[in-house]
Order: sequence, then structure tokens, then C-alpha cells
Amino acid sequence: MGESRLFVFKEDLAVLDKPLFGSVALLVLFGVACIYSAGAGGGRGAGYAFRQLGWCAVSCLLYIAVVTVGYRRFMELAYPIYGLALLTLALTAVIAPEVKGAQRALSLGFIRIQPSEFGKISLILILSKFLSRYPPFTLKTFAAGLAVGFPALFLVLIQPDAGSALVYAVIIFAALFVAGTPFKYLGSLVGLSSAMLPFAWFFLKDYQKMRLLVFLDPTRDPLGAGYNVIQSRIAVGSGGVWGKGFFQGLQSKLRFLPEPHTDFIFSVYAEEFGFWCSVGLLCVFALVFTRIVGAGMKSRDVQGKFIAAGTAAWIWFQMFESIGMSMGLMPVTGIPMPFLSYGGSSLLSLSIALGLVASVHASSTRRISEKIFNSGGF
Repeated sequence: MGESRLFVFKEDLAVLDKPLFGSVALLVLFGVACIYSAGAGGGRGAGYAFRQLGWCAVSCLLYIAVVTVGYRRFMELAYPIYGLALLTLALTAVIAPEVKGAQRALSLGFIRIQPSEFGKISLILILSKFLSRYPPFTLKTFAAGLAVGFPALFLVLIQPDAGSALVYAVIIFAALFVAGTPFKYLGSLVGLSSAMLPFAWFFLKDYQKMRLLVFLDPTRDPLGAGYNVIQSRIAVGSGGVWGKGFFQGLQSKLRFLPEPHTDFIFSVYAEEFGFWCSVGLLCVFALVFTRIVGAGMKSRDVQGKFIAAGTAAWIWFQMFESIGMSMGLMPVTGIPMPFLSYGGSSLLSLSIALGLVASVHASSTRRISEKIFNSGGF
């Protein structure tokens, strides 16, 4: 049995999407370099970078484990995985220590994890499982699909973690779209959500309201909530066309830029490497996005398509929001930039998601190869 599983794993390795793996590895290396530079202003750059490299090693092992197990086994366990995720999210909202007005992380000895990061995987799995069995072609099944995803979104929202809640909403919308939901239902969902936005204002905490206000006008509170946005804009703009050079960014070194190794990692990158390298970074992300989408399009298994769509939507939205808030084009939400920001929970959860996508790709590639072989193509 062990030899059989090893043989299957070797087959998976042989047909892995190497451009996707290489692109992600490149982004992670960029991230470690930026984390090292970002933390240097406070004398913590080396410590942050070495810890991130440790998380990278664990992520690689986790990626291999997921590919070995295969996405179909995870789909069989989708309901218990989702149930465990909901329980963990509920515990986080109750017992997690409050940091900067939110309860997002649980302490497990010497490490802290953010359950909301791993909850994204469980949400993708449960939506893939449910929508593949009950396609949202009618109002009843459409509402049922929303009802399946809503508990996770709600539990993240009450932490409160509006940024992660937005990611959950994007994943749910992407799954419904790929499932073939009629546009009249999707349009109604968007319209209803937009109509409820003004009422959401009354449920926001004071710091969340201020974030929205300073997004519209950072000078409203230049030494408080608007300070982050102003300093981040300065960092991005001062990078110019070619950047100031690695380790030469003043905003992070002089500690003007808040949270440079996490929330505003793109600001550090843009200041030190400039406009053209930032365009190059976007191109690498575009390759990652297209390879994930391509894996879903090649899959004949509808559950594989859902996994790829949910993962692509997750990575795309977090990249878009992180870059947007660094440039002052989006409200500050505090969600990490995929693969670049410091943090183990984000890196580990992304490695699991990419392992599932790799398994989908490997399964599709083996099927195509077997079809060509059996037809006499070789």
C-alpha cells in the first residue's frame, strides 16, 4: 500500500504545474527579501526573515502532503473540515485576545494562528462539495448555497475582521458564478448587498469608520488613522521608476511606515524596486492566476473547477486589495499580500490551497496522457 501511494506521488510530481510552482517560489523569495528589509529599521529584519523561511519550509512539506493525499480525499472530508473550521472561528471570536480592536488569532504555545486563513480552504471545499451536488440553477438551491457559506462569513465578520470577510464573500461569489448561477440571481445579490452598505455603517466600530473616512480624505486625521495611508503613498511614490535599491528604502528604515513587514509590504517593495519591478511583480501574479484558472478549465471534475476558481479568487482579491490600500486606492483592511507578507497562517493556508490545485492539475494531466497513450498517440 505504501509503495502504491509512493508511485502515485511520483506520478503527481512528474505532472506538477512547474510554471505555477516556480512563480510562487519566486514570489515567496521576493517576500522574504522585503520582510528582511522592512524589519531592518527596528532591528528585527533578520529575525522576521528567518522565521518566514521556517514557515516556507513547513509550507513546502504541507504542500507535498496535500498533493500526496489528493484533492478527492479532501472533498470526502469537506463537511467535517468545514464543521471544525466553524468551531474554531467561533472560539476565536470568544476567547482570542483582542489586538487593535479585533480578535483574530489563537495562541498555541509559542505560535499564533489565524483560523480565518484556514477557514478559506474549508469554505472552498464545502462550496465545491455542495454546489456540485446541488447546482444553484433555481432560487431554492441558490439560497441554499448562500446559506452554506454564510456562517463562516458571519463568524469572521464578528471578530471583527472585515478584510477577511470580504475575501470570504469573493470566494462565495466566485463559486456561485462558476457553478452557473443565473445572472438574475447574482445581479440581485450584488444589488441587495450594495443597498445594505449604508446600514452597515451603524455596525462598524469606531476605528473601522475612521478607516473609511481617511480613505476618502487621509488629511482628515494625518497623525492618526490617516497616517498609515499617507506614509504608504509616500513610500510607493518615492520609489520612482527604478526604485531606491534593495535595503535603501527610507520609509521603513526610519520607521515612518507602519507594519511594513505585513500590511504594507508592497509599499516596501515599490519604494526599493520601483515602478518597472512592480509591473514585473504583477506579471508574476498574473501567471499564477492564469495557471490556477487553467488547471480548473482543464479539469473534467466539477469539484476540481470549484477548487481552482475559489483559490484564484482568493489570491486575486487579496493581491488587489493589498496593492490598492498601499497606494491609497482601497480602504485599509489589514489583509496580507499573498506570498509576500510576513505570517505563517497565510503562507500555510495558501500552500494547502495550491496543493489542492496541483492535485487537480495532476489528475487532469494524467487523464489526458492516458487518453493519448490509449489512442495510439505514442
